[in-house]
Amino acid sequence: MKVSDFYYDLPEKLIAQHPAENRDESRLMVLDKKTGEIRHRHFYDIIEYLNPGDVLVLNDSRVIPARIFTKRRDTGAEVEVFLLKPLPQNCWECMVRPGKKAKAGKELAVGDVMLRVEEELANGNRRISFSCDGDLTEKLKQIGQIPLPPYIHEKLADEERYQTVYSKAEGSVAAPTAGLHFTPELLEKLQKKGVELCFVTLHVGIGTFRPVKSETVEGHVMHSESYIFPQSAADTINRARKAGGRIVAVGTTACRVLETVGSRCGETLEASCGDTDIFIYPGYTFHVVDRLITNFHLPESTLIMLVSAFSSKEIIMNAYREAVREEYRFFSLGDAMMIC
Repeated sequence: MKVSDFYYDLPEKLIAQHPAENRDESRLMVLDKKTGEIRHRHFYDIIEYLNPGDVLVLNDSRVIPARIFTKRRDTGAEVEVFLLKPLPQNCWECMVRPGKKAKAGKELAVGDVMLRVEEELANGNRRISFSCDGDLTEKLKQIGQIPLPPYIHEKLADEERYQTVYSKAEGSVAAPTAGLHFTPELLEKLQKKGVELCFVTLHVGIGTFRPVKSETVEGHVMHSESYIFPQSAADTINRARKAGGRIVAVGTTACRVLETVGSRCGETLEASCGDTDIFIYPGYTFHVVDRLITNFHLPESTLIMLVSAFSSKEIIMNAYREAVREEYRFFSLGDAMMIC
């Protein structure tokens, strides 16, 4: 299967640079995954497509202020440090730019936080140690900035609009964007209708932005991300499935957690945590997810491949062409799709 099969032409003007004024007023494309029938709605209409006994599975990961601008202590040269993964002994795996100014042994600083490049890793990243007076976690929140995707060129007036209203588990470098459309009021209405909510965690890594470089889908090596699937989620989903309820994944991240666990457990899900590099593309058989809520993804990305697997490549690519014609807003801060 060719990666180019997942290309579509997108005018730059349709890449959303800011969120909708109200979260749940984004547009919603409702797509029948079997027939390809399309309905154009608003996100607050999603309550019409969910029934009592259905389960919404939401990723509660929170974006961390991962981008830090530092200066070399010896020359004053600016070095951008991007936090990727916490390591023991107050260290982080980081991307640095420019790399030539952050060789092993170099010391950096921002405010009263000191950084030392301890090691250059095989993948080009750095292991950097951090030290400061007081609580390091709080210091990192003060000196860091929330990273936005490279296709967003405007600064957000309110950085909380790049967090879901239910985010709590800090660890992502990008938001699980399908969840950005929910408001506390909409979630409350869904619960009053009898829709159950459960939460999983998948920390979105920088790999989500890296392009697929192979010519074939099968030749791509998927990046790995850490996840937590608690027993409370397992119990809720197992109970709902036995009663005939549908499992609705909010976003590709929640979908990847569910399918990681489902592919290992079978019918009865159990608590699990670890890393997943599951790569879902057409031909994959879904084990858990019955419906999928998602944003509109980049051409030739692993995310549009996952969405295509949930329906078919032909139906999804046709829906994307329709979204372009109807001038939907694309990518992280854009509109949504529900695949039924």
